[in-house]
Amino acid sequence: MKMMRDRRRRRGLRELRLVVPDTRLRSVRRRLAAQVSRLVPSDEDEALNWIEAVSEFDIPEHLTGNETR
Repeated sequence: MKMMRDRRRRRGLRELRLVVPDTRLRSVRRRLAAQVSRLVPSDEDEALNWIEAVSEFDIPEHLTGNETR
């Protein structure tokens, strides 16, 4: 395992571990459902609009038609 991590580091990569809720558990699904039920749709729309606006910067210019020459 160490050799694999070392090879990845030499290639400029690093290991990233994520800990996420286990949605297989009924208690976790209930907790998530309760949290979702408390969301305010207008606030979520605002957040989604912001995400869409800033994500446009990730689109390569040749796909947007805004190429600078």
